[in-house]
Amino acid sequence: MNRKNIVTSFLFKDGKVLLLKRSNKVGSFRGKWAGISGYIENETSLEAALREIKEETGVQSNQLKLLKKGTPFDINDPLNGCIWSINSFLFLFDGSEIQIDWEHDEYEWINPSEIDNYETVTNLKKTLFDLIDSSLR
Repeated sequence: MNRKNIVTSFLFKDGKVLLLKRSNKVGSFRGKWAGISGYIENETSLEAALREIKEETGVQSNQLKLLKKGTPFDINDPLNGCIWSINSFLFLFDGSEIQIDWEHDEYEWINPSEIDNYETVTNLKKTLFDLIDSSLR
């Protein structure tokens, strides 16, 4: 199986986390709720995270404060024939506007404890809860 290095980032504001619903125009996990994610290209994982956030939400890096970088982990995905190598980030969002691009149909700010109410991409809850401690849940 091919290994695909990706970033998954979450924006945190006022006790809530941003989830985005993947559109039918993306290559995988269509219609599922996710964080902000994308491939790591010729850059560091943090640079990829900031690039993806700007592309997918319009949020500039000066509106973000890195709260935590997660420990990278792999997810075996036989359905898509690959191993996703996940590099996760949690950012405090100090802005008010989100402008999603074509990769998503909608977004919601949720309490982390509500994540089970959403049909998410594989291991999204684990990814999120590895980043936030119990005081943020």
